[in-house]
Amino acid sequence: MKRFLKSWLEPRILAAIAAASSVLLFLELAEEVVEGETRSVDRTILLAFRVDGTPDDPLGPRWLEEFARDVTALGSIGVLTMLTVATVGFLLLARRWQAALFVAAATGGGMLASTLLKLLFERERPDIVPHAAYVATASFPSGHAMLSAAVYLTLGALIARLVRDRRLKAYVLLSAAFLAVAIGVTRVYLGVHWPSDVLAGWAAGAFWALACWLAAQWLGVLGSGTPSRPPVEG
Repeated sequence: MKRFLKSWLEPRILAAIAAASSVLLFLELAEEVVEGETRSVDRTILLAFRVDGTPDDPLGPRWLEEFARDVTALGSIGVLTMLTVATVGFLLLARRWQAALFVAAATGGGMLASTLLKLLFERERPDIVPHAAYVATASFPSGHAMLSAAVYLTLGALIARLVRDRRLKAYVLLSAAFLAVAIGVTRVYLGVHWPSDVLAGWAAGAFWALACWLAAQWLGVLGSGTPSRPPVEG
């Protein structure tokens, strides 16, 4: 019984609590954004990434700005789509049909949810600094932050099931989370998102990844994870 609680209930309860917390955070941010209560803090943080008195000059040398563009591209629709297609193709070749469907549905659903949320809020992009990257959609929530959290955390959870060592599992998940955080920060650094957009994107993306993982666990679509060890003869 103790082993059952440790291996089944505890991870799922923690994931459910984290998912609920993410929803509450997103709803609170959405309410404050609609009411304009985040604008002062958003402006302060956004300008903190700029040279004092020169809003068109991001902090740091020129190579740092180019590096930020490289990092932010990892959360773009193009990169995430190619990554998802490659992952789904690998899973199909490995005959992991349910896992392939899970990754495709989780990623595609996340992209659809991001688009619908942007259309719902229609928040304007920051207008106090020049945009250092091309943008064509609404600002809230940050699509890069949301989709990078959803996709990389989903793939991280999938990879974590393939390893036994807890340290490796933690490393994979923390690496996925770090990548999502880095992508979100670059959106503010490049002046294309308000900080509240990014925070809301992280919250929405984390919720989506956790909700998909919980649904997959409940439906059993990810299988048993790591392969079982062969029996020892003799």
